[in-house]
Amino acid sequence: VGGVSPDVFTNFVRLGNDMDDFGRQNGAGEDPNAAGDADKLDDDMGVAVVFDESDDEQDNKEGNNDSDVDADVVIDASSSSEDEGDVNDAEGVLAGEEEEEKMVQGMGSRKRNSRGANRTLSVHEIDAHFLQRQLSGHYSDADQSAKMAQQVLDVIDIKNGADLPDCENRLIILLGLDLAGTIKLILNNRVRVWACVTLKRAQTEAERQSVAEALENEQSGDGAQVWKELNSRDRAQDWTRDRMKGFADDLKEAIKTDDGAPDVPGSGDSSKGADGQTQTKANELDLEVLAFKDGGHTMSNKTCSLPDKSWRAMKKGYEEVHVPAVRSIIPKDEKLIEISSLPAWTHGSFKGMDKLNRIQSKMCDVALKSSENLLLCAPTGAGKTNVAWLTMLNILGQFRKPNTPEGELSFDLDAFKIIFVAPMKALVQEQVKNFSKRFQQYGVVVRELSGDSSLTRQQIAETQVLITTPEKFDVVSRQGEGRAFTQLIKLVIIDEIHLLHDERGPVLESIVARTIRQVEATAEPIRLVGLSATLPNYADVAALLRVNPEKGLFFFDHSYRPVPLQMQYIGTTEKNAFRRLQLQNSICYEKAMEQRKNDNQILIFVHSRIETGKTAKALRDIAAEKSELNRFVRDGSATQEILREEAAAAKNADLKDVLPYGFAIHHAGLAREDRELVEDLFADRHIGVLCTTATLAWGVNLPAHAVIIKGTQIYDPAKGRWAELSPLDVLQMLGRAGRPQYDSEGEGIILTQHSELQYYLSLTNLQLPVESQLIKSLQDHMNAEIALGSIQTISEAIDWLGYTFLFIRMLRNPSSYGIAESSLRDDPRLKKRRLDLVHTAASMLEKSNLIHYDRRSGALQSTPLGRVASQFYINSSSMTVYNRHMRPSMADIDLLKLFSLSGEFSHITVREEEKLELSKLAGRVPIPVKENPAEPSAKVNILLQAYISRLKLEGFALVADMAFIKQSAARIMRALFEIALRRGWSSLAKLCLDFSNMVSYRVWRSQSPLRQFADVPEIVARKLERKSDIEWDRYSDLTASDIGELVGVPKLGRALHKLVNQYPRLEVGAQIQPITRSLLRVEVTLTPAFHYDVEVHGYQLLFHMIVEDVNGENILHHELFSLRSRESDQEHVLSFTVPILEPLQPAYFIRVKSDRWLHSVSALPISFNTMILPAKFPPPTELLDLQPLLPQALGEPALSRIFAFEEFNPIQTQTFHELFKTDRNSLVLAPAGSGKAICGVFAILRMLSTNPEGVCVYVAPNAEIADPAFDQFKKIFGSLLRAGAVGKLLGESPADLKLLQTARVAVATIEQWDMLSRRWRSRKAVQRVSLIIFDELHFLGGNMGPTMEVVISRTRFMSNEMKSDDPAAAPVRIIGLGSPIANARDVGEWMGVQAKSLFNFSPKARASPVEIYFQSFEQSNYAGRLLAMGKPVFNAVDRHLDGKSAIVFVPSRRQAQLTAIDLMTFHRNQNQTFLGVSAGAEKVEAMASHMREAALQQVVMGGIGFVHAGMVLSDWNNILRLYQDGVIRVLVCPADLCWKIQCVAHLVVVMGTESYDGRESRHVDYPISDMIRMTGRHTPGSTGKCVILCHSSKKNTLKKLLYDPLPVESHLDSYLHDPLNAEIVSKSITSMQDAIDYLTWTLLYRRLSKNPTYYGLRGTSSAHLSEHLSEMVETVVGDLEESKCCKINDEGDLAPLNLGMIASYYYVQYRTIELISSSITAKTKIRGVLEILSASWEFSSLPMRFGEEKALKQLLRTLPHQPPDGTSFDSNTKALILLQCHFGRKSISADLRVDQETALKDSVTLVQAIVDVVSSNGWLKPALAAMELSQMLVQGLWNKDHPLKQIPHFDDDIVRRCLEYKGEDTIESVFDILTIDDDVRNSLLQLPEEKMADVAVFCNNYPNIDVSYDIVDPEDVSSGDLVEVVVTLEREIDDDLSEEEVVDIGKVAAPLYPGEKKE
Repeated sequence: VGGVSPDVFTNFVRLGNDMDDFGRQNGAGEDPNAAGDADKLDDDMGVAVVFDESDDEQDNKEGNNDSDVDADVVIDASSSSEDEGDVNDAEGVLAGEEEEEKMVQGMGSRKRNSRGANRTLSVHEIDAHFLQRQLSGHYSDADQSAKMAQQVLDVIDIKNGADLPDCENRLIILLGLDLAGTIKLILNNRVRVWACVTLKRAQTEAERQSVAEALENEQSGDGAQVWKELNSRDRAQDWTRDRMKGFADDLKEAIKTDDGAPDVPGSGDSSKGADGQTQTKANELDLEVLAFKDGGHTMSNKTCSLPDKSWRAMKKGYEEVHVPAVRSIIPKDEKLIEISSLPAWTHGSFKGMDKLNRIQSKMCDVALKSSENLLLCAPTGAGKTNVAWLTMLNILGQFRKPNTPEGELSFDLDAFKIIFVAPMKALVQEQVKNFSKRFQQYGVVVRELSGDSSLTRQQIAETQVLITTPEKFDVVSRQGEGRAFTQLIKLVIIDEIHLLHDERGPVLESIVARTIRQVEATAEPIRLVGLSATLPNYADVAALLRVNPEKGLFFFDHSYRPVPLQMQYIGTTEKNAFRRLQLQNSICYEKAMEQRKNDNQILIFVHSRIETGKTAKALRDIAAEKSELNRFVRDGSATQEILREEAAAAKNADLKDVLPYGFAIHHAGLAREDRELVEDLFADRHIGVLCTTATLAWGVNLPAHAVIIKGTQIYDPAKGRWAELSPLDVLQMLGRAGRPQYDSEGEGIILTQHSELQYYLSLTNLQLPVESQLIKSLQDHMNAEIALGSIQTISEAIDWLGYTFLFIRMLRNPSSYGIAESSLRDDPRLKKRRLDLVHTAASMLEKSNLIHYDRRSGALQSTPLGRVASQFYINSSSMTVYNRHMRPSMADIDLLKLFSLSGEFSHITVREEEKLELSKLAGRVPIPVKENPAEPSAKVNILLQAYISRLKLEGFALVADMAFIKQSAARIMRALFEIALRRGWSSLAKLCLDFSNMVSYRVWRSQSPLRQFADVPEIVARKLERKSDIEWDRYSDLTASDIGELVGVPKLGRALHKLVNQYPRLEVGAQIQPITRSLLRVEVTLTPAFHYDVEVHGYQLLFHMIVEDVNGENILHHELFSLRSRESDQEHVLSFTVPILEPLQPAYFIRVKSDRWLHSVSALPISFNTMILPAKFPPPTELLDLQPLLPQALGEPALSRIFAFEEFNPIQTQTFHELFKTDRNSLVLAPAGSGKAICGVFAILRMLSTNPEGVCVYVAPNAEIADPAFDQFKKIFGSLLRAGAVGKLLGESPADLKLLQTARVAVATIEQWDMLSRRWRSRKAVQRVSLIIFDELHFLGGNMGPTMEVVISRTRFMSNEMKSDDPAAAPVRIIGLGSPIANARDVGEWMGVQAKSLFNFSPKARASPVEIYFQSFEQSNYAGRLLAMGKPVFNAVDRHLDGKSAIVFVPSRRQAQLTAIDLMTFHRNQNQTFLGVSAGAEKVEAMASHMREAALQQVVMGGIGFVHAGMVLSDWNNILRLYQDGVIRVLVCPADLCWKIQCVAHLVVVMGTESYDGRESRHVDYPISDMIRMTGRHTPGSTGKCVILCHSSKKNTLKKLLYDPLPVESHLDSYLHDPLNAEIVSKSITSMQDAIDYLTWTLLYRRLSKNPTYYGLRGTSSAHLSEHLSEMVETVVGDLEESKCCKINDEGDLAPLNLGMIASYYYVQYRTIELISSSITAKTKIRGVLEILSASWEFSSLPMRFGEEKALKQLLRTLPHQPPDGTSFDSNTKALILLQCHFGRKSISADLRVDQETALKDSVTLVQAIVDVVSSNGWLKPALAAMELSQMLVQGLWNKDHPLKQIPHFDDDIVRRCLEYKGEDTIESVFDILTIDDDVRNSLLQLPEEKMADVAVFCNNYPNIDVSYDIVDPEDVSSGDLVEVVVTLEREIDDDLSEEEVVDIGKVAAPLYPGEKKE
């Protein structure tokens, strides 16, 4: 180019220095505008910033390098955010530790290696040396680089007229494949590169003009565009921007830009939320300030107006306020409803009642006869419970079975559930007793569900009415798995709903909001009924319950009280506590005396047990002092004598002391006898004054004329101070005043402090509005909804808040909630205020690490900590503490300290009077307390230990505090256990679990485990604990006498021995198999080693199986194992994978630890000392950036026309030459959806072009793959080959051999080809095959793997043998297709594939990229996990559908229907549909009306379809057609049909990755081949999306298996018997050495040395291999010899026997033949043959679905043949049932029908094998029985049924009419139907024409066989000689039959047989 002057060069350097990304500081001598220019440059271009990788990322890269591939591979394409989660897309989908994670396949190595290969270059960045710079990295010599650049320029010269493919070929030859990315970049910019380089090299104007002319004449138009760009005059900055375009393009690939939305909802004026709606600016509020500081004691009313005639009186030390009773005025025309007028079936539940009361009568119609939501506000004692009972009867009536006679009781009890929410546990228990009695006659089960009474899932399923507390129902319903019963709820009754005002009120708000949202989401009505005391703002509560004010709102004031109540309010002004107590006692006595003057009884409510005795004694002492005791008990009366006698029998000292004087006490601490004594005496009016706790208010209904509430303060341990009684307690106590049958009015007296007078006056006079307390705990309840999945965005949170009582009260009373009047005017719906509230709560939750909050999009997502908090009811402050202080190595001391810091105990304080007792306790507890006992945390710690140690406390407050702590202790320890589990901290998890159980049992770990049994005496337990030298594990080895001697009480030996044997103990065994160098498969065997007792252990026991590292610090795998009582004597197998850590540790430990029993733990070390890791896998084949080939590359136009697309994809392009241009064996392994089928077509076209006589066999693993391939081949080759040249094997050898002789392309399943090719030596048709294509080779690692391995090995062996026999013969070409395999090199070598012919692409090398999202779920229960996935599945579809199509794969047929309905319901709730844009509603409705399944008709209207295996064919075709036409956009499909459906979609959702296997009684993972298939069903040509919802423990393994090539191992060693027997029969194996040589052809042989530990080898030497193979062959041959399939002589020669030949011929397992031979006898009849048939090993693979056993047992009761005694209920028993159902033509479910078809197809072949076995023994009767059974199988009827029933459409009525026919000839056979007149036939059959045609076809084809025989040389026959008989069978055929009809002769007309059957 020439040099430049120094001045010019210096100027260039200065300009270059200025071209940076950083502003320059204005220093001395610098241009003052420089900084501004730099800023302007930054604004134009953007600043290039390089972020350093975080420490965590570095650690991950350094410490977790577990790749099994030698070369570097592309990692996950998702980007990591700065904080806790990943932001995966612009929609704000967050990914935390266990959340939805995204990986992109198809953006991998190919894209990274050619990052800029697809971009368009700017003309400004191409200079004269552009090509030389591009090549300089590959050519170190500058001269060579310049020379090559010139040659490249010549190749791309646009004037030479070469097209792009030609240029590409020449460049590849010139530069090689290593520069494929550069070649693609140059070709993509061919015109630009040539023009710019040539133009800038031009020396003369003529050269420039030549370039200009060439550009103007360029045909594509690119030349003119380039010329225009070259001559444009833009800003100088444009040049700089173009020069940086490569960087900008790369940046755009790495970062997804958004529309510039503000970062945080609060950072700008508005932002777009996840739902696309604009959100206003959000502000954070101070929730603590907004919350009512007084909680349930809040008074929002300023004044209180008293009724008329009220009066006040001031007395010394107190003030009295008297309010008169409100008397009711009953209208004269008011009528009470008689019980007899109600429906007759309800009468039994109203025993003792003649009529309803006033309130019940007014509400009867709406409660019993409608489903309106109700709110009933009425005084206590007004009969609200009976109104609730009427609503329950309404539900019961809805599910009364139809056509049930009046008065009879028959209900569908499985269809509904009723929830009754009561505020107190005592009330719950009372209502359980009440409703249980009333429901008993209806068969309805009523159970309690409260804090300390958990129910199993089975118990919940069996229960119709659950009586529960608000908190317990909230916990159950807030968990996803709770939907199992919440979806059956039809009625929710909330008693005492005025609890909303209490601090527990937010729980009710949460329940109501959740229920109403569920109703709206599912469109399944749930009736809400609220029962309340009288309220002033009842209309607000009615609005919360969605009550229609005109129909469902009922308010009854105090006038409806059964007994009018006169109230006295006494406010004391005394400040001194002691004098105040004296004053209260004095007032109580004064008021009691007033009542006793009228001989009235008084209830005095006090607030502690000890206070009952003190008050009673104080009153007694005052009466004695004033000599007024006779006012309470008259001297000499009978009452006095009774009381004295009963006092002597009393156990309680205080009661014994005061009872003789007419006083008594009552509380829960009294013995039951004392409580019942007091209740009886009070009821009989012997006791005048009863001092009691709230037990009598909530529990026993024992009314009195007057009630005195002595003091309104009670110690609240949750607050750590004395607090006012809740309004609920006060109203309940006052409700006991007045006896309905005896008193005209009652009296209520409240003694309180003077400052509280207005509060209690307001409360009882309807002037205390109910307010919401939700703000105080808003974040916790919002977290529960986020964890549940019902809130996923800020917008949804705002909507949720609109369902709460808080929202209603903010509208009604804004000032109390800090809302200005102006705000309400500007925002009438308070949306801005709700936004602020939920934004504040979300921010608080995010700070606590409970949620991920994307402020930009508004997305909310729960974290593992958040889900733990929701599940265990832990508040956010506690979770913050745990998150900050939890450490993996915590000891007992540390854990207890952490527990004591929980937010639940933040209000607990240490009072001065407690310090001394706490100091003493600190010295008695076993675990040292480091803190000063005066600190609150130390108090919590000490009291918890004191509780476990069963220490007695003195102080009342301490007892209350300890009770409060123990209520939360087990729950908090469980939460800590779950946190430790999720963090993988093994030692801490075990410690937390132990502490949880220690709290539950009140037993320390150092104490005897037998203390967990309730009936072990304390003295015995202590003696056992003294024997510390005997470990607990050794007790199981001791005898009863040994244990008796050990404790020194021989008589207890047997009982203790029984308890020891009942202690849960599992024996653990394990087997390991390394899959890769970083993944280990572990199979654990668990065997119960204890006596299971349901009364002790319940119906199931839970165990935690934990796999730890060698140090016991980290959890590598955790799984919950459930041991059911009915399976307690069985062995259980668990299979899972764990990572192999680097460096390799010496061992792992498996610990199986009981969830509920201390010391029940089994440990097993897994030693790695002898484990040999497999070698690293070779890197995958790089997908080259080649110019796509066109179909014209095939050469022949006829061949090109068979392809409908314009060009081949990159994988097809790269493999084309090897497949179409050569005859070498090839292996093509690529991701699903990569067009591998076309690669197989290349090989077939090669065969058709080069070998006119060649035959290709396409072999697929199963029929679901083979059938679509057959259809595709017919379509592709239809224009090239003659009719019939493409055929499909049927599995019948004669027909299949005939097809092979005529076809050019044959399609077969692997089993069909195995059966046909076994006798290849004698079958020329098999030897003619020149090409075999094996599809889906990754099935080698699955169930079909052994068969596939045998067939491929046989093909290689056959090809080698034929080549040996005829060296000129061409070898059989083998093509393998499949998904990427990690050890593809081994597979290729085994198949005879050379390295250049092996293509094993990375799973990321997809033609179309796929984004895979993982969302994990932690529910251990399978059903609960599926239920929890319901809403996330819809969310995934809703988020990712983008107006396109989606397929949802589910585990079962039933789940397909449920999921389709759920999707429809959720979408309909948004007023949307999944119907396609072009779908007409009328057309869809018409299509839906023709569908057979009702559920299908319903969901199709919503644009959703579902399919299943048992579906009617017409429905199946219609649904798939609607989906493919875009009418419906969502298809739900069971996972086992993933190979059968050929549909593709933009989005694939996999709902769960497990299915139930009844054969193993557990849920098993989907085969990985199925997972690969499902994740690959994406629409070609666009970016697909896949969402996988799985169990959290499976996620990492799934990610590895889907993201890396699949490791494949051989399973032939477990299935070698039948293949070896087949080779012995075919004479391929004639000796033991042949058998060993045969194994050397298998993949097994190659993998033995590569992964020896997997196969049980201890080394890889030749000696090890030889010994292993010899032992394997000897074992297999020994088994075959024992089963009489072969024999072996002393020299080791093998020879087949008859049974072996039968097994090989009929493709029957050797075990089945052995079973047949050993079971059948000469006397066996049809029943015996049927039992033998059903016991065949072939049927052991029939699936046993969840819950199917029950249905099968019901079917079995109706069948004639029961299984033999002692038979287990397994797949073989199922086969017996299904076959009998076939004979009896019984209606069965769709799933069972599919299984029945499978069993029938196998049965006929098995019966033929039975006939051969029987015939070889010469037994006639069993042979005839077997043949008759074969006829029964084909025609579907019993042998005792009339032969006419085999005719299609003949039922019992038609057969009866035929038999009753009295014509000339009787009708007894099929032939008789043909001979009768048409009129007679029509009158007898009465069938329509189409059915009559079926009858005619059957009758005409019915075989009429003439049999004749000839004896060869009869004259030479003599006794004892063999006789040769020639039997001739003849059948008459009409002469006028066509050729097609002649071919059809022999086809059996068997409409009930699933398949074509030949005679």
